[in-house]
Amino acid sequence: MPLEKRIGLIAGNGTFPLTFAKAARLKGYSIFAICVKKDTTRQLKAFVDRLIWLEVGEFRKMVEFFKANSVQEAVMAGQITPRRLFDKRVKWDKEFCVLLANIENKKADTIFSSIADLLEGKSIKLIDSTSFLSEAELPKAGVLTLRKPQDREMADIIFGVDLARKIADLDIGQTIVIKNKCIVAVEAFEGTNSAISRAGRLVGKGAVAVKVSRPKQDKRFDVPVIGPKTILVMKRAGLSAIGIEAGKTLVLEGEKTIRLANKFNIAIVCF
Repeated sequence: MPLEKRIGLIAGNGTFPLTFAKAARLKGYSIFAICVKKDTTRQLKAFVDRLIWLEVGEFRKMVEFFKANSVQEAVMAGQITPRRLFDKRVKWDKEFCVLLANIENKKADTIFSSIADLLEGKSIKLIDSTSFLSEAELPKAGVLTLRKPQDREMADIIFGVDLARKIADLDIGQTIVIKNKCIVAVEAFEGTNSAISRAGRLVGKGAVAVKVSRPKQDKRFDVPVIGPKTILVMKRAGLSAIGIEAGKTLVLEGEKTIRLANKFNIAIVCF
C-alpha cells in the first residue's frame, strides 16, 4: 500500500470516528487507529485496518504505533472526555507529563495544539479532521428540517450567535442555550449534551440552542458536531430548536439526525 494511502486516526468518543473511517476507506485509504480506552466505540474495529487501545496520555506508544505502520498523516476525530485530564488512575507517559507541565493553561485548544506540535516533531502531520467528508455533512445556510424556527425561536438564535462566538473565542465552550433572550446555560467542561440537559432542568420547555465554531477554529481538532444523540438530548430537555454555523458544523448521520428532528418537531437552522 503506497504511503500516501495511509492515514492515522486518533479516535475519541461518539460516531465522528466511524464517519471519518468510512469516508477515508471509500477513498482507498488504509486506516490505522489509536482508540482511547473508555471513549472510543468498539464498532470502529470493523472500519479500520489496524488499531491499538491506549490511555489518553500514552503519547510515546501512539507515535510508535504510527511509525510502525508508516503513518505520516493523522486526524483527530471525536471528543476525548475532558475529565480524563484530572483522573489520577489514567496513565500518563513522560512525554505527555512534560507537555502538560510546559503549556500555559489546560484549555482544550492549548492541549491539542501542543499535541499536534509534538506529533509534527515526530514527522506525523495532524491534518483537518473534516478531510474526506462531504458537503452534505457540513451543510450550507438554510433550514434543514421540515419545520422552520418560529419568530420567537429565531429571535433567540440571532440573539445568541454573537454571544456564543465570544464564549467560544475564550475557549469556554461552543454551545449556549437561550430562552426569551435570556442565557440559560453555557457549555463548559461538561460538554454540549450536559449543558442542554442542565438548561432543560432550569427552564423546562421552549429554549433553543446555538452551536458555533471558534472564530479561529483549528480544523485539526474539536470541530463543532451535532448528531442523533444531540436531538434525543434536546427532546428530553424540552428544547425546540437549534442553530448551527453553516459550513463549519458537522452533522453526523445526517439523514437520521434530520429524521429524528422532524419526528420530535425540532427545528434545525444553519446560519
